[in-house]
Amino acid sequence: MKKVFFMFVIFGFPFFAATGFAYASKDNSAADIILTKILKAVENNDLGNFFAEGDNQFKVSVTKQMFDNMNATIGSRMKKGYKVVSLGTLNQQGYQLYLSKLVFKDGGDDILARLVLRNGKVAGMWFN
Repeated sequence: MKKVFFMFVIFGFPFFAATGFAYASKDNSAADIILTKILKAVENNDLGNFFAEGDNQFKVSVTKQMFDNMNATIGSRMKKGYKVVSLGTLNQQGYQLYLSKLVFKDGGDDILARLVLRNGKVAGMWFN
């Protein structure tokens, strides 16, 4: 299976993106809502909504080509159905890292999703 990785470097942290996911958590926290928006944006090839919750550094770190590659890699799988399983959170150097597993209905490989927030804004996002 071909794996594609996109690297976002934000505030000195490497973030990798390759393949994608959609979120549903029991508590509907701000992170859950943001993650849901990002996943829907990837699924619908909507660059504007992908960046809507991002900080300025995130917005300049992800190119349209990177987004298009991510959408081409996982968009069709997402449209067939998926669910998100929360794996937990980490606090690291002032950032909040939300880990989730994306399970696709097509039965293919799961994807690990990492959402990084700082001050309520997306500072990084990666899938692998």
